[in-house]
Parts: sequence; C-alpha cells; structure tokens
Amino acid sequence: MSNWLMAGIALVATLGFSGLATAEEDPPIDCDNAQVQAEMNICAYRDFEAADKELNAQYKKTRAAMVEMDAMYEPEQRGAEKALLKAQRAWIEYRDGHCEAYGFEAHLGSMEPMLVSGCQAELTRTRTRELKALAEGMAN
Repeated sequence: MSNWLMAGIALVATLGFSGLATAEEDPPIDCDNAQVQAEMNICAYRDFEAADKELNAQYKKTRAAMVEMDAMYEPEQRGAEKALLKAQRAWIEYRDGHCEAYGFEAHLGSMEPMLVSGCQAELTRTRTRELKALAEGMAN
C-alpha cells in the first residue's frame, strides 16, 4: 500500500475518531465503566482533552509570569517568554511523537487510539505540573 494511501486512511480515521469523541452519545458513555474498546478509546480521548485544557490554562499563567520576569530587565536582556514558547513548542512535538510511537504497541489495532490518548494525557499532566512549578519559581 502506498504511503499516500496510508496517510489518507490515517487522516480519515483520525477525523472520524475526533468526531466520535465530541458527538452526543445515546446513551451517554460511562467512562468509569467503559465496556467496549470504542468506549475506552473515547474516554481516553476525553481524558486527554481535559488534561490539555488544564495545560492551556496553566500555560497562560506561566507565560504571564515570564512576561513579568522579562519586565524586570532591559529590553536586550529579556527572553523568558521567548524561551518558554520555544520550550513549549518543542515539548508538544516530543509529546505527540513519543505517544505516536507508544501507540505502535497496538499498531492498526482497535486499542491504538486509547494508548496514544492515554500517553498524551499522562505527559500533559506532567507538563502542567512543570509549568506550575516554573511559574511559582518566578513568583519567589
């Protein structure tokens, strides 16, 4: 199978999966008692979405702390906010690449999306704690 065809299949699967995760269910999925793989995949994705929302809120706080730090210096000495942005972009690339690789444990299997989303949620929560500690360090 060509790389282009595989990429197209992956894109359709991703779009379909994201649509499932945000659609209204009838009946609603009980993520504390998910029984089938499709439900587990949706619940893992929702968990990642919640973790990502927390990360984004903390990133805004940490960025504000970096802006405050930069304000203490002359313009040519500033760079805290720029360094944070550089680090965050690199971290996102790392997280997504690492979790994609992690998903290969069940590559093309029905549980691959759950593994990827679970990995992303775990790494995202860790990064949120790191950003919080960084912001608190700037405040001291």
